[in-house]
Amino acid sequence: MTQEKIKCPKCGARFELTEVISKEIEATISQKYAKQINTLKEEADAREKQLKEQFKSEQKKIIEQAKKDAVEALKIELETTKSQLATKSKKLEAADRKELELIKREQSVQEKEKSMSLDFEKRIAIKEKEIRASLDEEKRAIEEKARKQAEQTYSVELKDTQEQLKELSRQLERSQQQELALRKRQRELEEREKSLELEAMRKVDAEKDKIAEEVKRQFDEQHRLKDAEKDKRLADMTRQIDDLKRKAEQGSQQAQGEILELDLESRLHSRFPMDDIEPIQKGVRGGDTLEIVKSQLGHACGKILWESKRTKAWSDSWMQKAKDDQLAAKADLVVIMTEILPKDVQQFEQVNGVWVTDIPSAINLAVALRIGMIQVARERELQAGKQDKMELVYNYLTGPEFKNRIEVIVSSFVSMKSVLDAEKRAMQKLWARREKQIDRVIDNISGMHGDLEGMAGKALPAIKLLELPVNDGEEATETQEWLKEDSSES
Repeated sequence: MTQEKIKCPKCGARFELTEVISKEIEATISQKYAKQINTLKEEADAREKQLKEQFKSEQKKIIEQAKKDAVEALKIELETTKSQLATKSKKLEAADRKELELIKREQSVQEKEKSMSLDFEKRIAIKEKEIRASLDEEKRAIEEKARKQAEQTYSVELKDTQEQLKELSRQLERSQQQELALRKRQRELEEREKSLELEAMRKVDAEKDKIAEEVKRQFDEQHRLKDAEKDKRLADMTRQIDDLKRKAEQGSQQAQGEILELDLESRLHSRFPMDDIEPIQKGVRGGDTLEIVKSQLGHACGKILWESKRTKAWSDSWMQKAKDDQLAAKADLVVIMTEILPKDVQQFEQVNGVWVTDIPSAINLAVALRIGMIQVARERELQAGKQDKMELVYNYLTGPEFKNRIEVIVSSFVSMKSVLDAEKRAMQKLWARREKQIDRVIDNISGMHGDLEGMAGKALPAIKLLELPVNDGEEATETQEWLKEDSSES
C-alpha cells in the first residue's frame, strides 16, 4: 500500500504520513511516562543512597569498635609481661571474629544491594515491556486517525521532536555512564577502605609485637645489670672479708696476749680490791702487770710482778728475762703465768727464784703470796731495826717450810676451784642451752625484721640492737655502708 506523503509548508520537505504520526505518538508517550520513570529512578537512587549511608555508618562503628578493642588489648598486655601471649591470642581471636563478622556484613550489604539492583532492573524491564505494549496498542488504535491529522502536523515540530528524543537519548546515555563511573568509584573506595583497615590492623599487631619485644629486652637488661652489680658487690665483700681475716690472723697472737693480760688484771682487781694493779706500758721493761700488795689498813706490803705467756711451747729464756724485769720494776716477787709449764712442774712451782704457774692456779698462788708478803711486812714492822730478824724472815720466805705452807694453801684453793669449776660447768651447760634458745629467738626476730625492711625500705624504724656494731676500722665502715645500700635497694 502506497503511503501518503505530506509537504512541509515552511521548508517544502516531504514526509510519509505514517512516520510523522509514529514519531508524534512516541513523543507523546515518552512525555507521558517520563515522569514515572524519573520517579522510579529517584526512589531507587534514594534507596540506594540510604543503604550506602547505613552501610558506611555500620562499617565505621565496627571499625571504631575494633580499633578501641585493639587499644584496650594493648594496654592490658603492657600491664604484665606474664599474660602477654594469652591476652594477645584472645584479642587476635576477637579481632578475627570481628573481621569475619565485618566481611559477612559487607557481603550481606552487597547481596542486598545486588538484589535491589536486580529488582530495580526487573521493575524497569517490566515497566518498559508494559510501555511498549501500551505503545503498540495505542499505535494500532490511532493509525487510522493519524492519516486524518497528518495535514495539521508540521515538519518543524516533527524535526524538533526528533531532536528532543535524540537529546533525551544522549542524556540517558550520559547518566548511565555517570552511574557506571560512580558505581566503579564506590567499589574502588570500598576496596581501598578495606585495604586501609587491614593495613592498620597489621600495623597494630606489628606494634604490639614490637612493644612486647622491647619490654622483654628492657626487663632482661635490668636483671642482667642488677645481677652483675650484685656479683661485683659480692666479690668486693669477699675481698674485704679476706683482708679482715688476714689482718685478724696477723694480730691474733698479740691480741691473745693482751686478752690474757686484761683477764689477769680483771681477776686481780676483783679478788684483791685493796691492791693497786698497774699495767705496764708496751715497750717498757718490767713485765706485763705490777701488783702492789696492801694490807687492810692500806699499807703497802710489797710488789708482785706478773708476766703473762700464751704460747705453744715453754722457753727457759723467760726465767732470766723475768729476773731482769723484777729488778727493773723493783718488785719483791715475780710470777710467770703461762699455758705451757716447764717439764716436771704441776700447777705452780718456784723455779730458780721465779714463781711459775698455770692460768687456773694464778689467783690461788696470788692469795698465798699475798698472805706471806703481808706477814713479812707485819714482822718487818714489829722487828724494825733488827737485821737478824729480817734475815730470818727472808730465810723463812725462801725456805722449804714457807714453800710447803704455800703449796698447802694453793692446793686447798685448787680443790675449792675444782668444785667451783664443776658447778660452773653445770651452770654453763644450762646457760648454753638457754643461750641457744635466746639466739634462736633473736635470729628469728632479726630475720623477720630483715624481711619487713626489705618490703618497707627505710620507712621501717631501725632497731639499734639489730644493727651492725660500729668499728674503728675502715673496712668495717665500708661494709656497713654497703649493707645499708643493699638493704635500701631491696
